[in-house]
Amino acid sequence: MRRTSPLLLAVAAVLGAGCGFLVDQALTAAGRPTFTPATMLPILLVLLGVILILLALPIRRAIRSRAVPAEAVQGAPPQPVDPFRALRVVILAKASSIVGAVVGGAGVGLLAFLLSRPVPPPLGSTGAVVATVVAAAILVAAALVAENMCIIRKDDDDEPPAPELGTGHTHDW
Repeated sequence: MRRTSPLLLAVAAVLGAGCGFLVDQALTAAGRPTFTPATMLPILLVLLGVILILLALPIRRAIRSRAVPAEAVQGAPPQPVDPFRALRVVILAKASSIVGAVVGGAGVGLLAFLLSRPVPPPLGSTGAVVATVVAAAILVAAALVAENMCIIRKDDDDEPPAPELGTGHTHDW
């Protein structure tokens, strides 16, 4: 599995920004109030980032204890790393970084629309949007850190054997 690409996160953020701007534009054109994120959204985004780090910590500890020679470890032998658990946490971290980029981009789009209007926006709506953007950036950072914490390095014996010369299969059909 590849690491999360910065290009993917940038594209997700740009698409989110465009959607956020267009949603507010459409709401204003229809005579409705602009969209303001709920107060709980930034709290939930930061909480998700904390949970990701907490899920990745045991995997990181197991990876580090496995990397240390058994003679150097005092006490209990190192616990094996469950690769399926590590994979689940990595996938959750990858998805969370993309969601954080989209939500952060949408917040930037909402903020761009609010600040481009001739009438100054209310302070409460601007504060909620800024808090959402900051929380989304925290989520992206936490998700990338959690993804990095769960990477299991390949062992030397994990390399596939090199193909031998002259053993290629040909088919005479």
